[in-house]
Amino acid sequence: MVRYNRMKGRPTLWLPGTDHAGIATQLVVEKMLASEGIKRVELGRDEFTKRVWEWKEKYGGTITNQIKRLGASCDWSRERFTLDENLSRAVIEAFVRLHEKGLIYQGSYMVNWSPNLQTAVSDLEVEYSEEPGFLYHIKYRIAGGSRSDFLTIATTRPETLFGDVAVAVHPQDDRYSKYIGQMAIVPMTYGRHVPIISDKYVDKDFGTGVLKISPGHDHNDYLLARKLGLPILNVMNKDATLNDVAGLYCGLDRFEAREKLWADLEETGLAVKKEPYTLRVPRSQRGGEVVEPLISKQWFVHMEPLAEKALLAVEKGELTIIPERFEKIYNHWLSNIKDWCISRQLWWGHRIPVWYIVGKDCQEDYIVARNADEALKKAWEKYGKDVEIYQDPDVLDTWFSSSLWPFSTLGWPDVSAVDFKNFYPTNMLETGHDILFFWVARMVMMGIEFTGTVPFSHIYLHGLIRDSQGRKMSKTLGNVIDPLDTVKDFGTDALRFTLALGTAGQDLNLSTERLTANKAFTNKLWNAGKFVLQSLPSLSNTSAWGNLLALKFDKEEALVSLPLPERWAVSKLHILIDAVTASYEKLFFGDVGRDTYDFFWSDFADWYIEASKSRLYGSGDDDSATLVSQAVLLYVFENTLKLLHPFMPFVTEDLWQALPYRKEALIVSPWPQNSLPRDVESIRRFENLQALTRAIRNARAEYGVEPAKRISASIVGNPDVVEYILKEKEVLALLSRLDLNNVHFTNSPPGDANISVHLVASEGLEAYLPLSDMVDVSAEIQRLSKRLSKMQTEYDALLSRLNSPKFVEKAPEEVVRGVREKAAEAEEKIKLTQTRLEFLNSTTCVSP
Repeated sequence: MVRYNRMKGRPTLWLPGTDHAGIATQLVVEKMLASEGIKRVELGRDEFTKRVWEWKEKYGGTITNQIKRLGASCDWSRERFTLDENLSRAVIEAFVRLHEKGLIYQGSYMVNWSPNLQTAVSDLEVEYSEEPGFLYHIKYRIAGGSRSDFLTIATTRPETLFGDVAVAVHPQDDRYSKYIGQMAIVPMTYGRHVPIISDKYVDKDFGTGVLKISPGHDHNDYLLARKLGLPILNVMNKDATLNDVAGLYCGLDRFEAREKLWADLEETGLAVKKEPYTLRVPRSQRGGEVVEPLISKQWFVHMEPLAEKALLAVEKGELTIIPERFEKIYNHWLSNIKDWCISRQLWWGHRIPVWYIVGKDCQEDYIVARNADEALKKAWEKYGKDVEIYQDPDVLDTWFSSSLWPFSTLGWPDVSAVDFKNFYPTNMLETGHDILFFWVARMVMMGIEFTGTVPFSHIYLHGLIRDSQGRKMSKTLGNVIDPLDTVKDFGTDALRFTLALGTAGQDLNLSTERLTANKAFTNKLWNAGKFVLQSLPSLSNTSAWGNLLALKFDKEEALVSLPLPERWAVSKLHILIDAVTASYEKLFFGDVGRDTYDFFWSDFADWYIEASKSRLYGSGDDDSATLVSQAVLLYVFENTLKLLHPFMPFVTEDLWQALPYRKEALIVSPWPQNSLPRDVESIRRFENLQALTRAIRNARAEYGVEPAKRISASIVGNPDVVEYILKEKEVLALLSRLDLNNVHFTNSPPGDANISVHLVASEGLEAYLPLSDMVDVSAEIQRLSKRLSKMQTEYDALLSRLNSPKFVEKAPEEVVRGVREKAAEAEEKIKLTQTRLEFLNSTTCVSP
């Protein structure tokens, strides 16, 4: 995108950078310290942060180096990092402004708690996996009832029963209606009573139809408890051990407590049964551990007002998402958005700009400020000069700073910054479809909120790179591909070309076969460049170069004056330029790659380069024909390099700069002009010449003619066809390996037509190849007769198997199908060989 638009002359900036990856980076450094026997808390916050910066300096450039090696055409002088001073200032400013508008608030709510990371994670950072587990059926006795009065509850997490505040049944469930309003005794809690209530939320068909309500440890129970005004009881510590609410189980890990509790329930007769059950387990996207729903005091962004504007931007056409199908996903998520928990209990990241008053309630008395001095000043004004303050220890979610990226990197909140004025709002966001919510939607919301406009007008979502079997890359599967290893084996250009041929939004299976094919394409481009360079006049021949560079092909009269192959090559190039430019503008990069690949390989390399050799190395002394051929070779090749440069920058730039008389690097050279002249008739005529060449080549291959052997031919056609083919007699002879002195052009079949191979190339164009030139007829009859006999024997064996009822009825269906296909193929080959033999025999009858 960026290379193409720069060549089109548009002011272009691709600003590179990385975020600080709060959770992931802290996790890596903590593991590194643990290997040295050091814990984070032993170091203290400042020393730990210092160690993380050291780690970042050492390893943080890995991604940047990969991007550079892949040829990302960024302005590296503008590289940014989310913890840079200016970007950090933007983060603090954004928090303060959102808080002033009442869009940031603090509260104790249900969050996803990561016990190992010791932090809350957002809903988007939780991945659910289907895993085998158990459904535990437990008796809850009815208070004041007999031993036979109990409710059986089915749960996948029995350890949370210590947090039960009610037992619920459906109001229309006749099995339990008599118990509504009574009290149930929570097992293993020394007789703690909870009310039995009714609510339509309960699923009568799940488990036993009785639901334990543990609002401190289940998202749905939490919502139900808030609706009904039930108390909230937390039984778990931040490290996922049970707290003193759990009594005897206090201090046990949640999974250990589950095992012990079930054993105790069995011993006391309160366990009914334990049955296998497939669980939907929430795991942290970062650490992979099981996430625990916990009530925790956190900072949140109220998202609904922000989401409304982001939805409107798409609806009004201010924002276009490519591919279009992702609009529905975007709209659905924003229409059902929840408030965003932005605080993280980490030390690496942007510290929350909130200060508390020593001795005051944190939830009621706090100060939001841009820095400590401003906070202290505000505290003095409100509480007097004797007051002491301390900053909130938490940091902001990494995605909070990343959501400001389009404008914070350009100088915001300083809206007078040169880059902000020149480049904001931007045109294009190009990213993976997997972070549409994490990053893209949040950038849209924050962009509109803080700048009054969408941060970009287009969102292009590429697919994910998967392995050759279509699996997502993961360390567990051992299928992670380092791009630099691939570059080492196949070259950067081949890798880029392979990736860029993908379709927007579609995942791409990266296979060795694709890379190998595109490495061959790179080699083909390089070899073609060598040929073109060798074909050009020497640099010392300034007269020849003056004449060559004076030849232009941008006018109709210049084009029509060219010989047929040159007219065809230039016309095809001009058509390609228009098609490719249109595809670039529509962001159809796969079409660009395929069209340019086909033109270069199939038209330029396979046909025009070969045809040009008749001018460059032919027997004639026509300097003007040589000059024209050289000019066309250079013109087509240099323009093809331009078209391919955005895909394959390294090989194209190398070849471009090797060409004489280059005034500037390819990266900044102008894009080829559109709507250049083309001669459609010359394309049709050259296609006739190609069809004739292919027919002759196929006949040579069919009869096993040695590649070096030149044969005779009679070309028969309509007068106008014969006229333009005759002009390119040397090209035809070169491409078809014909004996130039024995190629005849006529309007009717030759006298030896009966003993010649007759070829129909196209309507009005035929060829006759004397058989005696191509093959020893007697020897060929002998060879084909033997081959026919062998083929017949094999065919008869296949028919025998198919005629056997035992085989057809008992053999597997795919085996029978395979034999039928082989038989059909053998029959076809027999018919072709018989036809060939008949023809050869007929020629022996008429030969003199």
